Amino acid sequence: MSKSCKGLAMELVKCLSESDCIKVEKRSYRECAGEKSPCIPSECVGLRETYFNCKRGQLDMRARIRGNKGY
Repeated sequence: MSKSCKGLAMELVKCLSESDCIKVEKRSYRECAGEKSPCIPSECVGLRETYFNCKRGQLDMRARIRGNKGY
């Protein structure tokens, strides 16, 4: 279950690396992922929310029994 969010994390990094926040502004991934900036595409924002929900599901005891939905 610990690797069930790995696919989402890789897609989020890929999406952020193609955004203007990384390319033009030369900021770190953590800074770009943590803010709601207009230079981040809506796909990346959606991936960030999905990744957050996936990581939160790993802490939920009901999801631990059934298994995380994953990606």
